[in-house]
Amino acid sequence: MFKHMNIAIIGAGLSGLACADRLQMQGHRVQLFDKARGAGGRMSTRRISTEWGEVSFDHGAQYFTVRDANFKTVVDQWQSSGAAAPWPVVGPDAWVGTPSMSAPIKWMATRHDVTWSIRVEAIQRQDNGWVLRGEGAPHTCFDAVVIAVPAEQAAALLTPIQNDFATLAKATVSSPCWTLMLSFASPLQTRTITLRDDAIIGWAACNSDKPARTGPQSWVIQASAAWSEKHLEDSPDAVQAMLMQRFAECLAVELPVPLIAATHRWRYALSGNAGCSALYSPGSQLGVCGDWFLGPRVECAWLSGQALGMMIGASAGKHL
Repeated sequence: MFKHMNIAIIGAGLSGLACADRLQMQGHRVQLFDKARGAGGRMSTRRISTEWGEVSFDHGAQYFTVRDANFKTVVDQWQSSGAAAPWPVVGPDAWVGTPSMSAPIKWMATRHDVTWSIRVEAIQRQDNGWVLRGEGAPHTCFDAVVIAVPAEQAAALLTPIQNDFATLAKATVSSPCWTLMLSFASPLQTRTITLRDDAIIGWAACNSDKPARTGPQSWVIQASAAWSEKHLEDSPDAVQAMLMQRFAECLAVELPVPLIAATHRWRYALSGNAGCSALYSPGSQLGVCGDWFLGPRVECAWLSGQALGMMIGASAGKHL
């Protein structure tokens, strides 16, 4: 027998959705809330229309790898549904979402009750359960709450209610990343598809080389963590100019005037590693998950969410 609960999950990225998958399998009623306008999180894709066609940029996670057998089963489902494909140019174990990195997240989100554009600013424990606070937040009282957001955002929510959890989140800081998105009417005169491990450019890739991409040639250039930290508060125009110059130097080409040149600052790009899979308090029925528990890999986010779902399930089975 099992105690079925009404559970709110704050954050509908991969970790929150993975937790929701596990909880839903156990028969719990799950509702997810996310501040974004749509699915993606760190696996986001930006689309921009041009006279040459729509251009897409995977400006968050560039690809993912698969090591865990259970995660491989999920990735096989993504592939069967057309939401993921191998990208062998990067390595034999590299995968990408298709037609965009956000596709697997969208596929998972369709299986759940997700409300977008809801910024939860606080959660409060009442006699009959948890209540979410924030513009647009529901008036529902939940039996349990899961926080599935970056460590820095989790710490802000946890500090008033669960100080030991908040302390771990505060100690597990993320690295920032400036990202430059470029598109050109004609392909650059280079055989290079990816760049990595430069002191300024940590990673760059021809985004349009990925499977199922269409439109003009597009590039995603991500600055190294150290460079991004140093230039975190620089203006987008200044960052764009410096990254374009370094990109041209690395490719040894003269860049034409781009169709699109845009920057995005990820304050919480590469997660830390808390050294455990997730946190759950059976007494207060509060859980926390995210890639920051296990490391800055897409798979780590999924593993953390699944681990928390199992923790909640084991606890629910004991409290009948």
